[in-house]
Amino acid sequence: MLKAEDVRRIVDEVERELIGGSATEIQSKKIGELVGKRLKKLDKIAYIRFSSVFRRFVDLEDFEGELKKLLKKK
Repeated sequence: MLKAEDVRRIVDEVERELIGGSATEIQSKKIGELVGKRLKKLDKIAYIRFSSVFRRFVDLEDFEGELKKLLKKK
């Protein structure tokens, strides 16, 4: 389970990475990808929950596909 300090750390890391770049405008997709990348390393359940909303899973097959990718990386 994610702790408040984990969430703050993710926010801080993503913010630093985005500020360090040269873009003046950042797409929400990019932010979601950066958050997802960090969640995947930290908490796989939180990652799946986030991904189900961020990637807009429309059916069980989408969810199952993401789970399979996650389990292959073990």
